Amino acid sequence: MEAGAELGGDADARIYQSIFDGVLNHRLMPGTKLPEPELCQLFGVGRAVVRRVLEKLAHDGIVDLRPNKGAVIAEPTPAETSQIFEARRAMERVLVELAVARVTPADLRELRQQLAAEHEAMHRFDQPSWARLASGFHLRIAALARNPVLQRYLTELVSRCSLIVGLYEPPGHAPCEHDEHAAIVDCIERRDAAGAVQRMESHLRELEQRIETSRMQGEKSLAQMLGLAGEHGG
Repeated sequence: MEAGAELGGDADARIYQSIFDGVLNHRLMPGTKLPEPELCQLFGVGRAVVRRVLEKLAHDGIVDLRPNKGAVIAEPTPAETSQIFEARRAMERVLVELAVARVTPADLRELRQQLAAEHEAMHRFDQPSWARLASGFHLRIAALARNPVLQRYLTELVSRCSLIVGLYEPPGHAPCEHDEHAAIVDCIERRDAAGAVQRMESHLRELEQRIETSRMQGEKSLAQMLGLAGEHGG
């Protein structure tokens, strides 16, 4: 499932997905400004389209709309961080239980392929791919639950957690540990719902505990942070 899929047009969905992916892949850091004129130019759309997308992103907690200052990528507070992780633990507990009940042999093969891709990215020290695959692991398990409503809620929580990791976790750390993911898949394969839930709960608590320090935003253009630099020669 793609974020922002319920938006009206193709342009809306493309802009939403670009910003959402920028957050998920840690290219767009908390506090990054999203100037309307620059977004209009980058995507070749009018202000009405950009404003509609920014309002949807604000509704989903990805963007803050500040009076007279425009849109910025949200900067969660420590209190919000605790609340978001609490909600995510509750959501993933339900999704893991459903995934164990509904997983197929083909699903398990795809999960193992996901783990292999994570392992490969980790050993070539590819931090952006590592971050994307780590988040993608949780969304893949959510898809196995075969409940699009719950999956949509988790997609929003995962993106907000990526914001938090970008704000508070030191550089060079993976958002998730590969071995923890492998242990969760082992439990799912054994149809051990209680074990899978316990592993996931522990995994998310450890992730939250690793979030300690702020991380400064790099000096990059908006096009680079949206992954559009190649399209615009930047």
